[in-house]
Amino acid sequence: MKKVYSIISFAFACLFAASCSDHYLVDGSTTVHGMEGKMLYLKVYDNKDLKTIDSCNVMHGKFSFRGNVDSTMMANLFLGNQSLMPIVLEGEGVSLKIDEMAQSVTGSPLNDSLYAFIQRKTQIDNQLAELPRMEGRMVMDGMEHEEVMARLQAMAHDLNLQSDQLVSNFIKRNYNNVLGPGVFMIMTSELAYPVLTPQIEALLIGAPSYFLNHPYVKEYLRVANENMEKLQQQ
Repeated sequence: MKKVYSIISFAFACLFAASCSDHYLVDGSTTVHGMEGKMLYLKVYDNKDLKTIDSCNVMHGKFSFRGNVDSTMMANLFLGNQSLMPIVLEGEGVSLKIDEMAQSVTGSPLNDSLYAFIQRKTQIDNQLAELPRMEGRMVMDGMEHEEVMARLQAMAHDLNLQSDQLVSNFIKRNYNNVLGPGVFMIMTSELAYPVLTPQIEALLIGAPSYFLNHPYVKEYLRVANENMEKLQQQ
């Protein structure tokens, strides 16, 4: 059996965007007791390697990052080796909040857009996670099992369709900034290995050069095409 190649799962972070030279300012707060006194890191992916660009300690529930950026970049906040949340460094001051239930970044256009998307995606994911619990309640209410399964399958299909459309539309709206490639990374990191799904193929139709030539997107598509050819030869 021929080997199916894989590439690094980039999850939430990447270094790339339109050229500009500016500074970033991130002021954060947390109510998570276990984070007090811990070191936080801002990391980006540079040439497929995870690179720390800044670090700070959490003191009295507060922390901050300050530095310079050569371009708008999508980075990720880490607690040790644990990835916590994505953040766009775009030359503006932003506020970051972490509690036990959610995380958010506000104060700049791209971060506002990213977290509005994440909030809606989380709502759909929570609805999907609720379906197994709904099964028991529906059976206890006297519904036949076949009817219960039919309703739940229809609801799951609708929610998955909403999720796919949400992700695809968000990427398309952000083809020409860091959010498009960044969310593409998140989407594809959930796959076992690079492959061209119908959703990905649809995203490629009419995609601009900025998106297609982004290093992660370009490498993903190269490896995905190689994998497809190898699978067809088996």
